[in-house]
Amino acid sequence: MYLCIVKKRYVNLIIDIGNTAAKLVAFDGNTPIDEVRTSNETLEGLPDFIRKYPFDKGAIASVYGITEQVNDHLNHLDFPLLHIDTDTPTPLINEYKTPKSLGIDRLAAAVGAHTECPHHDLLVIDSGTCLTYEFVDKRGHYWGGCISPGLRMRLQSLHTFTAKLPFIEPEGDVPTIGYDTATAIRSGVIQGMKAEIEGRIRSCQEKHPALLVFLTGGDTFDFDDKIKSIIFADKYIVPKGLNRILEYNNE
Repeated sequence: MYLCIVKKRYVNLIIDIGNTAAKLVAFDGNTPIDEVRTSNETLEGLPDFIRKYPFDKGAIASVYGITEQVNDHLNHLDFPLLHIDTDTPTPLINEYKTPKSLGIDRLAAAVGAHTECPHHDLLVIDSGTCLTYEFVDKRGHYWGGCISPGLRMRLQSLHTFTAKLPFIEPEGDVPTIGYDTATAIRSGVIQGMKAEIEGRIRSCQEKHPALLVFLTGGDTFDFDDKIKSIIFADKYIVPKGLNRILEYNNE
């Protein structure tokens, strides 16, 4: 008679609280298997999400802060939760000159890309509330990057800081030459962001010819073919980084 022992599968919970929303991501090992977007102020989707999987540990990172409602949800979790901040050890060597002011989402993006492609020079571009760039060299050193306004921030600023320009939604026609005010604004912003991103990539390629690029965030751009060939689109790159930091601190 043989006794068959089936090892129970455990899942990691990653809570990524951003400026506009929060992501709840379930990881089976290094693989994201489910995701829910919810309020960054209440995490109202958390109770239902944690009932779906056998979570045994988790991690949370926030650039928005932790509200009283969020904290109440976290206090009811029945597994350990790592609060990731700038003091949390990571597998990268952090060369940033002001690490206390570094957004944990930026560092997590760098960790996520390095986890996917170690031993490569990497540029991580996150097009969200802000447009951020992070550089990691092939030795696993994180050097920092750049921050500029994101898509909706640029559109909003044209309306806020002028007397007559309207707020234009990003969805719609994007001609090379705008034929009315709406398309002039949309084309100016979106084509300008595309040119900015391609310029940053080419500048980084001059110093690091074997550069690989990870693109994440909610915005999409139609890049030139030579640029497109070195870009990996990965919407989970920040949660992957947070998951790797969680595992690194449990090794």
